[in-house]
Amino acid sequence: MEEKLANRSRAELETALLDSGRTLQTALAAQLQSFDDHFQHLLNESERALQDAFPSAFGELYAQSAKAFRDLYAELRLYYRGADLHLEETLAEFWARLLERLFRQLRPQLLLPDDYLDCLGKQADALRPFGEAPRELRMRATRAFVAARAFVQGLGVAGDVVRKVAQVPLGPECTRAVMKLAYCAHCLGVPGARPCPDYCRNVLKGCLANQADLDAEWRNLLDSMVLITDKFWGPSGAESVIGNVHLWLAEAINALQDNKDILTAKVIQGCGNPKVNPQGSGPEEKWHQGKLVLQEKSPTGTLEKLVTEAKVQLRDAQDFWISLPSMLCSEKVAMSSASDDRCWNGMAKGRYLPEVMGDGLANQINNPEVEVDITKPDMTVRQQIMQLKVMTNRLRGAYSGNDVDFQDASDDSSGSGSGDSCPDDLCDRRVSKKSPGSRTTLTHALPGLSEREGQKTSAASCPQPRASLLLLLLPLVLSAPRPTWR
Repeated sequence: MEEKLANRSRAELETALLDSGRTLQTALAAQLQSFDDHFQHLLNESERALQDAFPSAFGELYAQSAKAFRDLYAELRLYYRGADLHLEETLAEFWARLLERLFRQLRPQLLLPDDYLDCLGKQADALRPFGEAPRELRMRATRAFVAARAFVQGLGVAGDVVRKVAQVPLGPECTRAVMKLAYCAHCLGVPGARPCPDYCRNVLKGCLANQADLDAEWRNLLDSMVLITDKFWGPSGAESVIGNVHLWLAEAINALQDNKDILTAKVIQGCGNPKVNPQGSGPEEKWHQGKLVLQEKSPTGTLEKLVTEAKVQLRDAQDFWISLPSMLCSEKVAMSSASDDRCWNGMAKGRYLPEVMGDGLANQINNPEVEVDITKPDMTVRQQIMQLKVMTNRLRGAYSGNDVDFQDASDDSSGSGSGDSCPDDLCDRRVSKKSPGSRTTLTHALPGLSEREGQKTSAASCPQPRASLLLLLLPLVLSAPRPTWR
């Protein structure tokens, strides 16, 4: 009977945990989708504006280099979506390819072999053929794209952590404690007694001790995400840059056309006189169709609205892991409204006297309801703590404009799961109230697998009712609707 009740109570609590995690996952996924759609829309609008304006303004000068522009936008999309690209190098390669193509078009009467173009490329930094546009785009785009990408990735990592941690199975000690919380009152003939509030909290604080250890790094991640939204505004902000990449491209071509004569003279001075192309076309002036002057698009207010909503949700989610026990007791467990003489205290109908434990694994060493081994952290939770740390470091780097390589922290978090494997000397601080380290509950075989374990389970959990009473109550308990989980 206890084995069946233990399995039922474990399934009920795991379902409640999944439901709670799913609610937060859904909110984070919706935020991610909204921001991703907006950033993609900004970049698409910039490319569309380029395709609309450049052909008429630059004619063949653009048409023969259109692929270079398409490739640039494709690489910007890949970078934003997390591809292993170095943005500054990507931009530098684009400008080098574009210079080779446009210089050939602007000087069709010259023979420009590959070695001559290599010489041109080596002098590009000193010659500055595109004026200030490449430097301006590099400085602003790196900050804008790094911030946008890191923020969206942060939302994805947060949702992934919630999903994985919500699937962490409950240990046998927790299973026995939850069974005692939910069903032992029925076996003792007091089915109307609801669990005392503090009793329920102690049970769930013990069951979810590892999850509570996510709190410190979870807060760091959400704080960093809120902070980096400051980088969405201003001249180098995502709103101003991602949707206006084409402005710097137009400025660059304008500068190249204006400076083509000076540029040619400097190139000849540095690389020598190229041979004349007998098959070259007529005067290069035909390529010049006039300057292209574009206006920066004004913000629509969409991003501002998204950021405002995201800040509220992220701040509301900061207490998620340490508030789970109280939230589940209040919303899922039909506990008593007050701790008085009429509630179920785990032994009988009466007041619950033990104090409520603190949050996290270290504080469960004296938990009166759940036996927790504080020296063995749960490896899944520990790995997710490391993922949170890595993503937080990435966000902090992005806030400073640095593109910190995103790495999988799972290798750093591998280990035996023993107390000796705790990182950063966290195991030496097991008495702290909130430890950012991760821990593991003690794991054993499920209760009721042998006669001996069944006897041990009974002694450790419920007060012993008479066997005849158990037999009478068994059909009623198993067939009744869930008495404590809503």
